[in-house]
Amino acid sequence: MPVNYSTPGDEYFEKRTLRRHARVLHLWALGVAAVISGDFFGWNFGLTAGGFSGMLTALIVMTAMYAGLCFSIAEMSPALPHTGGAYSFARTAMGPWGGYITGLAENMEYILTPATLVVGIGGYLGALASRCLFDSRFSSRLRRSSY
Repeated sequence: MPVNYSTPGDEYFEKRTLRRHARVLHLWALGVAAVISGDFFGWNFGLTAGGFSGMLTALIVMTAMYAGLCFSIAEMSPALPHTGGAYSFARTAMGPWGGYITGLAENMEYILTPATLVVGIGGYLGALASRCLFDSRFSSRLRRSSY
């Protein structure tokens, strides 16, 4: 199915300029939460399911895939100097449907990542709160140390 492209005018691009929403503190907090919840969800379950050798194999595979991703982005960035990230790269390389599918995947990532972070941090805080509030040995030590 052929796709017809049209060249947009300047007013089209003026409406679609990048705007700064997140500050440095927001991005730092999101990164820290991603690392903590990644430990909560990934390492704990991965070690019990695959053991050390399984996690090492997964690490090697993910390292190769991440290196390929970095090399691909480094190659495409100077060749395709426009905004849009993975969506624009996929649209240019694979057409409008490739860009559409990549855009959907990116949206799912941005929607599901904060939800995963909330569940992970909630799990940590729930375990901490249940230990602090309901463990008689811990609460008795707190009572004795407060005098």
